Amino acid sequence: MSETSDRAMQSQRALMGVRDLIIRGEIQSGERLSEVALAERLGISRTPLRAALARLEQEGLVELKPTGGYAVRSFTREDVVDAIELRGVLEGTALRRAAERGVESAKLDVLHGLLASIDAALSASVETMEFEAYVGLNAQLHAFFWSLSSQTIQREIARVTSLPFASPSAFLDKQADVPAFRRSLFGAQDQHRAMVQAIARREGARAEHLAREHARLALQNLEFVLDQDRSLIRRVPALSLVVG
Repeated sequence: MSETSDRAMQSQRALMGVRDLIIRGEIQSGERLSEVALAERLGISRTPLRAALARLEQEGLVELKPTGGYAVRSFTREDVVDAIELRGVLEGTALRRAAERGVESAKLDVLHGLLASIDAALSASVETMEFEAYVGLNAQLHAFFWSLSSQTIQREIARVTSLPFASPSAFLDKQADVPAFRRSLFGAQDQHRAMVQAIARREGARAEHLAREHARLALQNLEFVLDQDRSLIRRVPALSLVVG
């Protein structure tokens, strides 16, 4: 392995390691990050760790303190709502531009194949659906939606979905045993199908509207946890970053 490749792997390991500690709630909101302690905990040197912390500041998970060093950022409920809304705006723009430009038949075939796979995972019953398969396929479908856009839009979507709760799969794997939530996945799939249809028909405005509405499902999931069943909070560790 070349020295350059090794440095890249160390940097990625540092980034994923620190991000995972924060998202899982092992480092609390407002807690100052010790480079020495983190380097020892993750088994990496401080050079890639510093680069990872700088990257996480750009993503919005940590903040630079006036006295130096970094601390885990806290989020208000409004921060989370705005992040989800922004993801919807970006995803909507991506689909509108894709529909307006036209998508080749091979890529439409991929989209239809993913829809069929999700249908199979959902089956016809809330009780018998393959929930884990749905989570993975949902992530694949959204990633493919994003791939239809420009590098500029893809970069901004990657930035916002790196924040807790803003990704299309936010909360999915934490609520597998909530019947009301499982039932909502059938409506989500209907929206998926309508988005693909709008892209195929080159209906840009409709594709954009549908994508924005679809992103708001994450808001419903957030409200469900915070307002209806707070017992689920302990199963979503990143909620510890939300204050107020």
